[in-house]
This record gives sequence, C-alpha cells and structure tokens, in this order.
Amino acid sequence: MGEHTTVVFADLFGSTSVFEALGNAKATLAVTQITTWIAIVVESHGGRVVKMLGDGVLALFPDSASAVNAVVEIQRRHQKRMTLVPPAQRMPIRIGVASGDVELLAGDCYGDAVNIAARLSDLSGAHQIWANSAALDGATEAEGVRFRILGPINIRGRAEPCTVYQVDWQEDVASAFLTMQAEVDPQFDVTQNDVLGGQIELSWLDNRKTFQSFELPIHIGRMHQAEVVVNDPRVSRTHARIDWRNGSVMLVDLSSYGSWVRFSGGGSDLLLRREECVLHGRGEIALGTSFADLSPPTVHFSVS
Repeated sequence: MGEHTTVVFADLFGSTSVFEALGNAKATLAVTQITTWIAIVVESHGGRVVKMLGDGVLALFPDSASAVNAVVEIQRRHQKRMTLVPPAQRMPIRIGVASGDVELLAGDCYGDAVNIAARLSDLSGAHQIWANSAALDGATEAEGVRFRILGPINIRGRAEPCTVYQVDWQEDVASAFLTMQAEVDPQFDVTQNDVLGGQIELSWLDNRKTFQSFELPIHIGRMHQAEVVVNDPRVSRTHARIDWRNGSVMLVDLSSYGSWVRFSGGGSDLLLRREECVLHGRGEIALGTSFADLSPPTVHFSVS
C-alpha cells in the first residue's frame, strides 16, 4: 500500500538557451543555484526533496495545502528574482502538482501522482502552476490566489482524462510584473504565453469564424452585435464572452441558464453558471440547455 502524498515537480523553462548563452560552466552554476533555492523553499513548507533532475526538482509534501503554499511562494519570489538578472539568463519556472498514492523505494518515488505531476509540469507554460483536482482538495485560495479550472486533459499513459486546474498566483505581485514588462524576453512574458493556444475557431451551424488572441474578447449570443450570433430562444442576448487572459482562452458565462462545455477525448460535461473555464483543444459549448436536450444550440470550438 502506497503513502498518500502530494507530489510537486518544478522545472526550469528555457534552460537550453541559457546554456547556449553562458556556456556549460556558468549555466550549470545558475541552474544549480535556482534548484537549490527551490529545495530550501520546499523544506521550509514541510516538504522534502526526493531528487534533483538536472533543471528540475521532484518533491513530496504531507498535505496539499503545504504544497500549494510552497509553489505559490516559489513562483512569486522567483518572479522578483528574475528582475535582477539579464534577460538572456532568465529561466522561468513551470510547476506540476498532483496528490495520490506514492510508493517510496530506495530514495525514489513511483506512482500515478508522480507521473501526473511531471506531465502537468511539461504541459504548463512559463510562470504557471497546474494541479490535479485531488491536489486542491485540502487547499484554500489564499489572498491573491485563485484556482481556475482547465477541464479534463488527457495525460499520456492514463486511460482516463485528468481534471486539471491552474493555480493563479499573479494578483499579489502585479507591481513586479509591471516592472518586468519592458525587460523580460517576450517568449517568457506571462501575458503573452500561448501554451494553450493563440487562436480560437468557433462554428455554429454553417457559420465558422476564427479569432486571434489579439482580437479577443468577443461575445456569443442572440443580439446581432455579437461576434458569434446564435439565433435560438434558449440563448441569452449576451450569453458568453471569450477572453484572452494570461496565455489562455477563457470562456465566461454571462447567461441566465448557463453553458455546458464538453471537451473532445472524454470526461464529464462542465456546467458554467456565471462562471468561467479555460478552453483548450477541441470541444463543444451547449448554450442555455445541456447536451442531454434533443437539440441544444451548440457552438463547436478549436483552440490552436
């Protein structure tokens, strides 16, 4: 029987270009300084480092709340640390968090949660924290922290999709972001990160439209001023809004009766009532009534 724990995988994003810019010796020192600092923060929150993986750190926490507090501190403090180094030497951190049963053996750890945390780290973008739903069960949204659902995402090697959340931590460090806007390398700019896609295609019946990230927000609804008009009595005049926020395409429900989101590849339908979620990959949005209805007004989407 494994030990139930929360796994954190923190990875430095862009280290390859730093090695090219600095050379092996200086880049290795820079990477080691950051991963050693990450380990110190992990231990200060009651976690323990299982191993260093080149430009990554694998750690375990006894509970999810401690893990979430640790990774938020890591991102906030590292964001400020990056203002002190030249753009060519900056390495943002991307983090995956997952809770589950883990087998500890010979100084290493194995299990589904380990695989999920590593994969979420790979899928996330610079400055981002992705977590499975179990990792947030015992955690709370502290000041400036928000858990934003990304929906079901297929994880390589797993038969069932994993419900994933993004832990938004940036609100508390808005001033640091403003300071860095003119300095940070554009490929690492959190406001321009397009890990989940830079455009969205929406189709209703025979009408198909594509919107680039810079064209958002746009609206879906019955009113003729909407960019995507869905002429159905079950649809509100201004039913939903599509936003571009922190590198993600967001669906924001504004309606009286809600919106249902179904992602391709399986998973449960996601009901939004004056709520929002991140759109990724392909899927469908039922407006004003669920997919269980015989003919719900359905908008198909594709994020790329």
